[in-house]
Amino acid sequence: MAHIKNICILGSTGSIGQNSLEVIANFPDRFRVSYLAANKNINVLQQQVKRFRPKAVAVLDEPSASLLKQTMNGTVEVAAGEEGLLELVSRPENDIVISSLVGFAGLRPTIEAIKQGKTVALANKETLVVAGEIITKLVKEHNARLIPVDSEHSAILQCLAGERPENVARLILTASGGPFLHLEKKEFASVTVDEALKHPNWKMGNKITIDSATLMNKGLEVIEAHWLFNLPAEKIEVLIHPQSIIHSMVEFIDGSIKAQLGVPDMKIPIQYALTYPNREASAYNRVNFAELGEMTFCKPDLEKFECLALAYETLHRGGTAPSVLNAANEVAVELFLQRRIKFHHIPIFIRYSLDCVPSKASPSLEDIFEADKATRSVVYEFASRLH
Repeated sequence: MAHIKNICILGSTGSIGQNSLEVIANFPDRFRVSYLAANKNINVLQQQVKRFRPKAVAVLDEPSASLLKQTMNGTVEVAAGEEGLLELVSRPENDIVISSLVGFAGLRPTIEAIKQGKTVALANKETLVVAGEIITKLVKEHNARLIPVDSEHSAILQCLAGERPENVARLILTASGGPFLHLEKKEFASVTVDEALKHPNWKMGNKITIDSATLMNKGLEVIEAHWLFNLPAEKIEVLIHPQSIIHSMVEFIDGSIKAQLGVPDMKIPIQYALTYPNREASAYNRVNFAELGEMTFCKPDLEKFECLALAYETLHRGGTAPSVLNAANEVAVELFLQRRIKFHHIPIFIRYSLDCVPSKASPSLEDIFEADKATRSVVYEFASRLH
């Protein structure tokens, strides 16, 4: 009988975490939930503990961890803060760590899992964006495995199966274009939070949904693809495909193109990451081409969607520039969700930060944390001057 794999989910209460648990529930003879970690959504975490019975859970927010400890009354071990989270990740019985914490918070635990030589199913974009060079070295050094969960990178991984790296001409990442694909740029100033949170195809967390509306999500994916597939920015293109059926494509040197298609459902790439390199049967929805009728494509407008242009720019700059981009975007999105700044301010804040925070080449992990911290201060200070 095949070994049942123990899975640790970082960010279990978020969209990817919840989808991951649904996938795991479909394979009780293949996977077991060993550990769960969340930021502070202890209500959802409690339900997950009852259903999946993990050995322990970690809660990043310490007051929430204390509250959960009281509520659970010793029925499950509760670890608190980043230290508790790192300790769970490093436990030897973990086979796969699903890294889906939102934002920069996912960096340290992902590094810890890599250092333990685990298989990391990576759904946290920011880790590779800010520390791609360090992460790729650590993966080799510790003989770990990094498998992308993002639908676009999963698509590329599937298209590359059985192919030689030297035969790849370019990667084509597809983007839905978000809710404002056909909106004039001048109208961005009046976009509301509720409008920006209405994604046409995917149901995701707030941060990634806003990133999809600005196309920063695609920019982060371009930087991620650079590190995952070892290709320069010039060979990574973005194509708007509103139906979100083609998840990405690879063009080869002979002119042929492979595309990976499927309905917009994150359970498909999550399952592929967990069973990689094998495939298992599933009951998820299928694409009905007759009903679909058409698939359309267009180039992204980089003047309108400045965040995508800024991401390409920071990839060319290298060093700590992507860390600055990421931190500025995280804070700007948070401020927009709090209705403290306007939608069109997001790229302005990022550009301002890139101009203010000096970039450091070949950064250490310490340099990355410093750049992140400095950028956040710059953005908050800039925001305070707006009012």
